[in-house]
Amino acid sequence: MVNETSPEPRAEGRPESRPGAREEAAPGRIVLLTTSHRVAPGLLSWPAWQALRTADAVLCADGAHPQLPYLREAGIAVAEASPTAQELVEACAGGRTVVVVATGEGEPALTDGLARLAGSGRVAMPELELLPASYDLPGARLLDLVQVMDRIRAECPWSSRQTHEGLAKYGIEEAYELVEAIEAGDRAELREELGDVLLQVVFHSRIAEEDPDAPFSVDDVAGGIVAKLIHRHPHVFGDEEAETPEDVKEHWLRTKAEEKQRTSVTEGVPLGQPGLALAAKLASRTRTAGLEVPLPEGEGIGYELLALAVRAEAAGVDPEAALRAAARAYRDAIRAAEGLSA
Repeated sequence: MVNETSPEPRAEGRPESRPGAREEAAPGRIVLLTTSHRVAPGLLSWPAWQALRTADAVLCADGAHPQLPYLREAGIAVAEASPTAQELVEACAGGRTVVVVATGEGEPALTDGLARLAGSGRVAMPELELLPASYDLPGARLLDLVQVMDRIRAECPWSSRQTHEGLAKYGIEEAYELVEAIEAGDRAELREELGDVLLQVVFHSRIAEEDPDAPFSVDDVAGGIVAKLIHRHPHVFGDEEAETPEDVKEHWLRTKAEEKQRTSVTEGVPLGQPGLALAAKLASRTRTAGLEVPLPEGEGIGYELLALAVRAEAAGVDPEAALRAAARAYRDAIRAAEGLSA
């Protein structure tokens, strides 16, 4: 490998290194510099800049690496080279430090080659260091999800034709599957179902960007919920105090009432939700508002279920969850009667 940053060849007549010389005593150092594509190029850690500025050579196999323009602007000479493990070890001879700016794949061929050399025992290996130059912040993979969704929306024949209305049923299904995973206590399933619910949010947001009259993006969605959470938690982001969950609920209801300016406690209660949940929600709104509203009198199962749902809500029981638990027990009993396992 020959490039402007490779070690100079031995000049003719230069004396051979004697035992104990620097080349044998200090085999050098290899720094594999990794960066995250989720962080803007050039925003590197201080240890990374130190390693780059003090290195004897900086190499990168990808001439289009997004970091290169910023490194060169900072005065870092970067050679476009793809050395073998042996060549890289030789480049470190004499105690030299070589920094390799890793490509997106992380240079697996190079690291595997270095591992084989080290395992052979025939080569005095340089010091090897993996130096993350930029780190993903919590939530960074959400950026990947947005990018993947953009591409799918543009290139997938099915996804490119979807609408809010066409996807609505999937949102309901995924929400129910999430609840089922929670109630089953299945952690692996819970993780997967949360991803499916998150996909619905990102998918709908991507579709909304194309609306000709009132477009919005996933950033608008996230920005809206951030603003809402901050406003409804003055005990966290403001000067108010809350020492109990009841205090927090009071803050939440008060700020929500100020935001919505509703004339009735029934506003905002979706009538399309399951009946028991609907009855319990109306009972909760009524109780929270301090209203004394007698149950409507009537005959039939509907009124009996309404009374049960209101009673459950007053006792702090989710009637939908309670009925699902009972239904699962009923299902198990049916399977037992059939001679099947639960």
